[in-house]
Amino acid sequence: FGAPKIDLDKLRAHKQKVVGKLTGGLAAMAKMRKVTVVQGTGEFADPNHLSVKAEDGSTRTIRFQRAIIAAGSEAVKLPFLQTPQLRDDPRVVTSTGALELRQLPKRMLIVGGGIIGLEMGTVYSTLGARLDVVEMLDSLMQGADRDLVKVWQKMNAPRFDNILLKTKTVGAEATKKGIAVHFEGESAPKEPQVYDLVLQAVGRTPNGSRIGADKAGVAVGERGFIPVDVQMRTNVPHIFAIGDIVGQPMLAHKAVHEGHVAAEVAAGEQLGDEKLARSAFDARVIPSVAYTDPEVAWVGLTEDDAKARGVKVKKGLFPWSASGRAIANTRDEGFTKLLFDEATHAIVGGGIVGTHAGDLIGEIALAIEMGADAVDIGKTIHPHPTLGESIGLAAEVAHGSCTDVPPKR
Repeated sequence: FGAPKIDLDKLRAHKQKVVGKLTGGLAAMAKMRKVTVVQGTGEFADPNHLSVKAEDGSTRTIRFQRAIIAAGSEAVKLPFLQTPQLRDDPRVVTSTGALELRQLPKRMLIVGGGIIGLEMGTVYSTLGARLDVVEMLDSLMQGADRDLVKVWQKMNAPRFDNILLKTKTVGAEATKKGIAVHFEGESAPKEPQVYDLVLQAVGRTPNGSRIGADKAGVAVGERGFIPVDVQMRTNVPHIFAIGDIVGQPMLAHKAVHEGHVAAEVAAGEQLGDEKLARSAFDARVIPSVAYTDPEVAWVGLTEDDAKARGVKVKKGLFPWSASGRAIANTRDEGFTKLLFDEATHAIVGGGIVGTHAGDLIGEIALAIEMGADAVDIGKTIHPHPTLGESIGLAAEVAHGSCTDVPPKR
């Protein structure tokens, strides 16, 4: 075989095929359920009417008895990257633009050290880009267990030329050679740095102020979030809201469960079904995943959270260097960690770093929801050899009965 080459057109076509299949499937299921799909930009006209403007400029009004707002969020755009010179420059993107895969940059700057930026960095690094990341805080991937992040950072160090912590971007200008970016802070380079691609990944902002909520009487907070109760109901009783627009965490899997609740309550009221009408969003935990390489996944309390809350925990950590499957995969850099409340013995948190961590974290979330303890998890027979058995083995470590690791001295 010759040296491998990236066919960006084929890669982009594959991505579009995947997205098309999923969105096409949703459209087909909507049709099966007799849902009328109207495409356009919607704004409330009053508490019972929605005005929808189509791409061709035509407008139609839809009357409703109940409504569910699921208008989501959009990427935050930094003011100094929104100048007339930079606003339409294809070398300055948000995550939306980055996902279009328009180019193969040689040098890329990620503004913001959170999950979205690092996921996009993983993609472009794999396609050949050298990475710089700038973060105002003192560490990357805030919110995740620090031990998990250390493994990710060690594995990913070769991708980065510079990790600029406690540093911020203060200006940029377009040049023929690239986007010249100026920095300030603890790790700031003295001279402006030039990049082929600059990714703004400093968070997302809810679309609460873009839907004419005031005309419907729906309260919207200063930051654009819409307050709701456990039934996902806004201050207007027949209007509900779900997803990014109601608050953190801004995760699709959270939004789906909230959507189920809102739909059940609305349908229960209409059908006179008391059980449905009493539905409520009552998740004990919501898992988070960074789809980087290796993946980082966590749910419930981290050790830092437990310390801050004064919760004494017992830890069970199983290193993947002792996992037959991880060794066979030649990816044994990771580990699985479980945290148990010392007082109740119930599991309160857990994290995984390694390949397929996101596929595995659901079992830990279920264990927390079910109030399982180390014996419950450890005595559940997991198949061997798998990465999933590391969860059972981590529980055995916490219990003190694990024979797959050396005994404590």
